[in-house]
Amino acid sequence: MLNYDLAQAGEERRLQLSELKKIRAEGYEIARSYKERAKLFSDKHILRKQFAPGMKVLLYDSKLHHFPGKLRSRWMGLYVVSHVFSCGAVKIQDPESLAIFKVNG
Repeated sequence: MLNYDLAQAGEERRLQLSELKKIRAEGYEIARSYKERAKLFSDKHILRKQFAPGMKVLLYDSKLHHFPGKLRSRWMGLYVVSHVFSCGAVKIQDPESLAIFKVNG
């Protein structure tokens, strides 16, 4: 029959749990720094468009993004910018039907 020292086993287990917490915290820190660097890299390649009233623009049809037709264009019509909001939204107007849309710039 083996004789185990429960106090020593408990202390070893406590040390293992402490080490596990340190490893987990280090993993979270590494993941956070990776996400920050990936965001900076991604944001560097974003091109901001500047719109002005009177510009002619195309409207992206997001419904076709999920169900694309083989040869269908995802861009609709030719619209005229009528108003640009400070938050980045744009009000566009269809010159044929005179319908007005407020879309994200």
